[in-house]
Amino acid sequence: METASTNEALETPLAALHRSAGAKMGVWFGCALPDEFSDWRAEYRFARESVALIDKNYRAYLSFSGPDRARYLNAVLTNNIKDLATGQGIASLLLNPRGHILAEIESYALPDSLLCVSYAMIRARLIEVLDKYIIMDDVTLTDETERYATLALEGPKAAAVVREVSGVDIATLAELSFCNGTVGSIPCRVVKRSPRKIPGAEFIVEREKLAELWQILSDAARRHGGGPMGYTALNALRLAQGVPWFGVDFGEKQIPHEAGLQESHISYTKGCYTGQEIVERVRSRGQVNRQRVELILSGDTVPEAGTPLTMDGKEVGYLTRAAQVLDPPRILGMGYVRKEGGAVGSVLQWTGGTATVAQSPV
Repeated sequence: METASTNEALETPLAALHRSAGAKMGVWFGCALPDEFSDWRAEYRFARESVALIDKNYRAYLSFSGPDRARYLNAVLTNNIKDLATGQGIASLLLNPRGHILAEIESYALPDSLLCVSYAMIRARLIEVLDKYIIMDDVTLTDETERYATLALEGPKAAAVVREVSGVDIATLAELSFCNGTVGSIPCRVVKRSPRKIPGAEFIVEREKLAELWQILSDAARRHGGGPMGYTALNALRLAQGVPWFGVDFGEKQIPHEAGLQESHISYTKGCYTGQEIVERVRSRGQVNRQRVELILSGDTVPEAGTPLTMDGKEVGYLTRAAQVLDPPRILGMGYVRKEGGAVGSVLQWTGGTATVAQSPV
């Protein structure tokens, strides 16, 4: 999670605005983003009870144009890109030939291009890998990371706020589908995103409009009893929802089935792609030697990432992250466990207590 100091990390374009508002900054996804604005517990409740506003400017934006763009991306990503209609989006993985996860990428079909959204912390390597695969295809890759920015609204009142500020009814959209809208005088692309079916939307805008959009959305959220949420609260919320994070809960050390992404990020009917042979071999075998699990932890201390998990004195896994949550108050974690300790209900040990494998979401 925290892989660098705030002085070394890429900064959200809103960093100065956040600091002037009293936000404590931290490092998340390799970028300097708000830990909390005031009290993370209140911000957690915004997302649970009303509406939370989230700065999501840890992203890379790559545009693919040209007549072969869909065929090309379909041949390198794990999900079905070629059948995306304009206005639709889908989550995929970029694998290496050994089936290990290089990137999580969302692809959105625009009228004359495909916009791929990933993580700024891997932008240089991602561009290098994707460009390497463009050989005979008539495709142009354009790095548009400096052009775009994203803010999100999430929570029970998010749909009402989105409708109020933009006129877009996200209830009519499929997950990761989008439409064009206007917030005040700001043109934006409104994407439906509903983690574990909690209403939410993202606003993708030109970067120079970001501060103005933040103010409008912040005012609207506060009118509905919500407000800005930092990543301390978001981290806890995603653990409670059972949502894994790229670069934290899965990455180059894992294959999709170990990370539990085989149903959400992979098409088994689309044809060949890089790493497909390994994915199919694992699917036919029916199991992996270790798997990502969700955990309920005993004790009063939040363990660090990498903390070993043991069973009968033998190390069987490790934690990727953990956090205190509020509903009910407890400590939740995520990690990888060998198959002998991965069944729901299995009780493992860590240095501060027990770790019980839980059903998702926790």
